[in-house]
Amino acid sequence: MEKLESSLKKAAAYLTGDVTCVLCRAEEIQISREKGIRPLVLWLAEDENALRDIIVADRIVGRAAAFLAVWGGARAVYGEVMSEGAVSVLQDAELVYGYKTLTDRIINRRGDGPCPMEQAVADITEPAQAAAILRAKVFDGI
Repeated sequence: MEKLESSLKKAAAYLTGDVTCVLCRAEEIQISREKGIRPLVLWLAEDENALRDIIVADRIVGRAAAFLAVWGGARAVYGEVMSEGAVSVLQDAELVYGYKTLTDRIINRRGDGPCPMEQAVADITEPAQAAAILRAKVFDGI
């Protein structure tokens, strides 16, 4: 467990500048500068095993990102900001997680309402169903 927590800290250290999301497996590091859940969706679209046994570090982790990490088979998740809903999803899946700041909800980029991705999975309980919904929303937006 200590090694995994140390790995979470290592992954979190890459979240600097404009880096928004990091995948870590041993010495292999992948970074993204895309916003929202887009990096996770794109990595999973490219390779459905992209998150398998990976440590995910992200600027913001809500239920949407948590569901993608669980569905993708991640080992652990770190969020600079993490919602209580994400914690619930990760606990249900028995994933190791960490965060810098815990919040009750994730808001949209304008700051005037809930995140649309969070709204899309608000009543979802199954990671596979959430992943399908989120993938459709991201690719419909392209």
